[in-house]
Amino acid sequence: MTSLLQRLSAERNRKFVGRGRELELFLDAIASRELPFHILHVFGPGGVGKTTLMQQFLRFCERSKISTIYVEGRNIEAAPESFVSTLHSLMGLNESDSPLHLLAQREERNVILIDTYEAIIQLDEWLREVFLPHLSVNTLIVIAGRNPPSSGWYSDPGWQALMHTLPLRNLTPEESQTYLTTQDIPTTQHQAILNFTHGHPLALSLVAEMFAQGKEISFQAESAPNIVKTLLSRFIKEVPTPLHRIALEACAVIRLTTEAALNQILAVPQNTLAGEAHSLGEILDVHDLFEWLRGLSFIESGQLGLFPHDLAREVLIADLRWRNSEFYTELHHRARQYYTKRLEQTQGQEKHRVLLDYIFLHRDNSAIRSCFTWGEQSSLLTDSLRESDKTALLRMVAEYEGEESAKIADHWLKRQPQNVVVFRDLHSEPAGFAMMVALHTATIEDLSADPGALASWQYLQTHAPLRPSEGATIFRFWMARDTYQAVSPTQSLIFINFVQYFQKTAGLAYTFLPCAQADNWTAMLNYFDLTRLSETDFTVGGRHYGVYGHDWRIVSPAAWKEILARKEVTTDGESVDNTPIGEPLLVLSQPEFVEAVQNALRNFSCPDALQNNPLVRSRSVYEVLSRSVEEQIFTKTSMSGSPKDMQLSEQPDYGHLRERINVLQNLVKQAVESLQSSPRDEKLYRAVYRTYLNPAPTQEQAAELLDLPFSTYRRHLKAGMTRVTDILWQREIS
Repeated sequence: MTSLLQRLSAERNRKFVGRGRELELFLDAIASRELPFHILHVFGPGGVGKTTLMQQFLRFCERSKISTIYVEGRNIEAAPESFVSTLHSLMGLNESDSPLHLLAQREERNVILIDTYEAIIQLDEWLREVFLPHLSVNTLIVIAGRNPPSSGWYSDPGWQALMHTLPLRNLTPEESQTYLTTQDIPTTQHQAILNFTHGHPLALSLVAEMFAQGKEISFQAESAPNIVKTLLSRFIKEVPTPLHRIALEACAVIRLTTEAALNQILAVPQNTLAGEAHSLGEILDVHDLFEWLRGLSFIESGQLGLFPHDLAREVLIADLRWRNSEFYTELHHRARQYYTKRLEQTQGQEKHRVLLDYIFLHRDNSAIRSCFTWGEQSSLLTDSLRESDKTALLRMVAEYEGEESAKIADHWLKRQPQNVVVFRDLHSEPAGFAMMVALHTATIEDLSADPGALASWQYLQTHAPLRPSEGATIFRFWMARDTYQAVSPTQSLIFINFVQYFQKTAGLAYTFLPCAQADNWTAMLNYFDLTRLSETDFTVGGRHYGVYGHDWRIVSPAAWKEILARKEVTTDGESVDNTPIGEPLLVLSQPEFVEAVQNALRNFSCPDALQNNPLVRSRSVYEVLSRSVEEQIFTKTSMSGSPKDMQLSEQPDYGHLRERINVLQNLVKQAVESLQSSPRDEKLYRAVYRTYLNPAPTQEQAAELLDLPFSTYRRHLKAGMTRVTDILWQREIS
């Protein structure tokens, strides 16, 4: 090598990875006798590798001895005379020579590369209407910029026929792995880097530089703020106002951004720069914010809303968590409130989409990220079982789980067809299905025909017997036609349906989820508070299935949602206690519950005696405390003047033992006082009230105060205690 430029070029080429399709397209074009197109418009977000690709195009032209001009848009003024002057200089012309005249006369193949086109976008119309049409027919013009061609190119049928657009995406996982290997980055670090960069070339190169400076490091986005800052500057050159930044951060936090979602998430009182409380919607029209987001090069428009490119989302979230973790938490809280309201208002397919949006709030945790497909969902439709589906469903089971399992599936299809959900493709054919077997309605003969159902039922009898009006379900079969139980749009929709099932099924006490590759789902299912129940594992046809379970009496759907809300904003290294109150809830049988209520009544006026009562660890007491916490958070959010004041990341206070005793006393008192609403129960109320709530010194004196024979008083008291117990029992198991 005779010059530094040559060595520089060689190094760039050595580290160039991927872009095979793009390079092949360019090489075929410049080698053809007649150009297949005259404008090649390359576009993509900042740092995606447009300039690097343009330099490869330049290198190929030089190697083929094709005359080439490389114009860097950011180095010139966006004016026609400046553009022409730049060409004059790059072509090395005499003062009197005209670049346009010489370019128009060229008979040999030549290429003009215009990079960073967004910097001279004001010249777009002039170039399209004045300059380019006068070039030689042998000229290929390559334009590279952040944005796709303006509407003027598409509305002109002539340019439309002569132009080829080339959206530039991130490198594939394989290309990214190759790049990391060429940079001597330890393979143990590759996955964490790929999870953050998503194959974005600039991000990969910045991480490689970080490793070059210190080999013995472990990559984490949160520990590399300089990388995040550099990437952020590439994506966002400037943000008009602080409100635009909040809108952008909200767009990064939620799965799909619509005007309605943006309006609800931003419509929370905040302090403006002037120090006055306003709704963001009052300060700036949300429509304007939405349109601004829509115009950003790294924001894509889908059928259901806007969403950032994957790396842009990662960078925005990493920056926000590092810079203002409290407001990151607050945005999650606002989004969760919005989706909770939407879940109450939607049905069918729309509810499934909202549930996925809800679960997306947990995507920052690695246990969840890789277990769902997060893009706009495919056109799968959720439907009930049709008679014509059975052959296809049994074929799926036989293919993935064997003929013996197919016989079991056939048995349940006949016995509980109403508990099957089918996911249909565009042709209405089954693309997957899920079968929820109700164990509490199955007969002994049914259970004996299925080792999986039988194992779960036996577990219930031993460890968690069902109480009257309670049910248990095993998600016995679940699979996609093409991918079985692997991560896929169908699998994601199946899990969404599971969530919807236990949210809406009244009296559900226990759910079981068998998995063919149980260990693969441990992190995600533990995150969602499903426990591995090894003793319920089973084998069918030589295939082993591991089972996870959840007792909804110990952690109810409401409590489950609250636990997940705490987990939303934790990092992978942080842990969140799955126990809502700090110690396990008790699931009492009806006789045990009756005894506990009688004890609570006898010791109603003695709090110290109530501390060992099992009811202080009952679901009813917990749910009162849970609602109290939600009200505390709501009040705190409503009254806070700015995100900085909202310490929502703090652990909610569910109260000490004394507070739980107070809740128990209030529940008992409410149950007793409810007897007054019925004339028939009024006499029972008086007996219980005078015996326990405002007790007379003795039962004999209580009977005298009520002006009743002692035997009648005792009969009323016994009936009253029974009624109070029934009221509390129904509350506990409802």
